[in-house]
Amino acid sequence: MFRLIVLLICLTIYTHKAFAQTLGGNAVFNFINQPSSPQLSALGGVNISNISNDVSLSLHNPAILRKPMHRYISTSFNSFLGGIKNYSLASAYHVEQYNTTVGMGINFFDYGNIAQTDASGNIMGTFHPRDYSVQLMVSKPYKEHWFLGVTAKFISSGYGQYSSNGVAVDVGINYYDSVNGLQAGMVVKNMGTQLKTYDGLNKKTELPFDMQVGITKRLRNAPIQFSLTAHHLHAFNIYYNDTSFLQNEGVNTTGKKFTGEQILSHLVFATQVYISDKIEVTAGYNFMRRQDLNVLNAANGLNGFTAGAGLLLQRLQIRYATGFYQQNRFNQLGINVVL
Repeated sequence: MFRLIVLLICLTIYTHKAFAQTLGGNAVFNFINQPSSPQLSALGGVNISNISNDVSLSLHNPAILRKPMHRYISTSFNSFLGGIKNYSLASAYHVEQYNTTVGMGINFFDYGNIAQTDASGNIMGTFHPRDYSVQLMVSKPYKEHWFLGVTAKFISSGYGQYSSNGVAVDVGINYYDSVNGLQAGMVVKNMGTQLKTYDGLNKKTELPFDMQVGITKRLRNAPIQFSLTAHHLHAFNIYYNDTSFLQNEGVNTTGKKFTGEQILSHLVFATQVYISDKIEVTAGYNFMRRQDLNVLNAANGLNGFTAGAGLLLQRLQIRYATGFYQQNRFNQLGINVVL
């Protein structure tokens, strides 16, 4: 296991150099970073260490896959603003002979029908853009507390006559101490390449590389657990800064120091409260999302906050999540069942 950890660290250092500028609009297939389950959405959209038997969380950290998730199937439906729909599916199967848990996931985005126009704005018809990814995950325990996971992804995107696809790999390490209610993880995400570009040319766009670490602690004498997750650790300043736009809006950033904000922009806080053994309530706060949504003269006090609730039965789990995007909210519903 020590050698695997060293290998992951070396791989991280290498990818840090190779993908250090892959942020925001500089990357292709950014939809693969969207939370594909209501529990993850309620946790702030980024979490790789939450203590749960929700198999859909493994879509963002394969090392979360566990033997107790055997024959679990998770489905999710998310209604975004603008009529965008997101559907996801995840499942897990434990192979006892090799003490290995394998998982499969599909994430699909449907943007509806959009008018197709020429350069002068004349309507030529409609087109139906879509994005999807297919994932295969594998997780294996090491000794008592450690897990190693790997994800292989095929990614496809189509916007009318323009289409693209690519492949990517995630590598994750997870530490889980059930006695002390502690789980921690590290994931290096979206290491891969674009196979086919939208315009058919040879110049490829980088994938949305990310390095994340997280920790979750459940209190011993209270039905509460807290999570802290850090994302995009391969770059310090991850704010989108359009200097021309700011100047046109009369915003002067000369001489200002944003070190504190830049540090906080990497963090996502979340908490879960277990009302009973069958009901959970979740809340999250994503600093980066709040900063992105608080555009000039259009702030919402709830930007960055997310919330959710879950009904946890023996063979059925129903979860709901919501959050604000300015004056709009998303609504996400998910169901986990055991076959």
